[in-house]
Amino acid sequence: MFGYYLDLALRSLRRNKVLTTLMVLALALGIGACITTLTVLKLLSGDPIPQKSAQLFYPQLDPYPANQPFSRSGKRLPFLMSYVDAMNLIHAHKAERQAAMAMSQVKLMPPSGEGKPFYAQGVLATADFFPMFDAPFQYGSGWTAADDDSRAQVVVIAGYLNDKLFGGANSVGKMIRIEDHDFRIIGVLRAWAPQPRFYALHLGGRSYGKGDAVFLPLQGARADGLMPSAMMGYGKSIDVDHLESAEAIWLGLWVQLPNAAAVSTYRSFLGNYAREQVSLGRFRKSHTALSGLMEWMRSEHVVPEDVRLQAGLAFGFLLICVVNTVGLLLAKCLRRSREIGVRRALGASRGAIFAQFMVEAGIVGLAGGVLGLCFAELGLLGIRHQPAQYASLAHLDLSMFLFTFVVALVASLVAGLLPAWRACVVAPAPQLKDA
Repeated sequence: MFGYYLDLALRSLRRNKVLTTLMVLALALGIGACITTLTVLKLLSGDPIPQKSAQLFYPQLDPYPANQPFSRSGKRLPFLMSYVDAMNLIHAHKAERQAAMAMSQVKLMPPSGEGKPFYAQGVLATADFFPMFDAPFQYGSGWTAADDDSRAQVVVIAGYLNDKLFGGANSVGKMIRIEDHDFRIIGVLRAWAPQPRFYALHLGGRSYGKGDAVFLPLQGARADGLMPSAMMGYGKSIDVDHLESAEAIWLGLWVQLPNAAAVSTYRSFLGNYAREQVSLGRFRKSHTALSGLMEWMRSEHVVPEDVRLQAGLAFGFLLICVVNTVGLLLAKCLRRSREIGVRRALGASRGAIFAQFMVEAGIVGLAGGVLGLCFAELGLLGIRHQPAQYASLAHLDLSMFLFTFVVALVASLVAGLLPAWRACVVAPAPQLKDA
């Protein structure tokens, strides 16, 4: 019977081409707007490291004086950490893995000496950075904790930088000049750029894009004078020449905790550490926080409120388009009252009439979905030309492609419910009498 209903629906849609076009266009505009905004929302709010996010936590301490709180309300904790506190927590080894990091804009010199130097984003981090964040290596590996302590002049570079400087060949063992210092390459990453770049939050790095270019041991990079991109002082002034001992916060610290028991234990340890610093006179407050990765991203409003608002407005627009489609389908149904009456008189049940009109609505939805994909691609093309960090990443993936047709079918079937119900309750006798 489905084939028969399909044939009837196609005949009906071809008979009223203008009305059919208006219905398809109305749905397509709403679907295109929804898919465009949902694609951007998914990009901005997605889990950057789904296989590990439940195990990653961001500890916070508050070294600020009581008369000079970090925030006006005094309730928000500093989002960075001092070098002393970060190293104390790392050396306590209370987490399965822990890594402190800062971002730095560094100058790179092509190894051949030819060409102009250029600037790239660098990460200054401790050894656990790579295994904790599951960074994949194409060649070589990361450095060790011993390299951290010995201030080794080694570096891990991104795959795209390796392609640019060494033509994609294995560059492990070669030298690269960074800020007038030579570093030995010990590893080359595969394509790796978590979106958003959660570890760069508040450190001065970009949240979206193709990823950071170079990764250096924190202590070795600092010994060579590399400066963090973000720092804030909680004392009278920041002694940039002795940043490790200065009253300043400039490091982000992430820890890996495998289960709820480990989280509880670390939270207790963090509170005890803060109270110990209060007793030593370094801190005035013992406030602490330990946020999971997704909780941390939500609290720091990684997804701009205007993006959520745009998604809500797009769904409101889709609702208006569905209401317009209901009106057009209803008008089409009323014009076919005689046809419906004849079919009922010939023995068609109400269920058969209802199914016929729902199939017709479904066809309109599929056509609207195809056209809506075109509108969505145009919308995403416009976004890719905007000066936003995430602009170049605004593309439809397979899940959003399939979701487009789910939205189209659901919207069209919802729109078809009232017209289909109205059609199946048409009384055949008056229609035959009028004929």
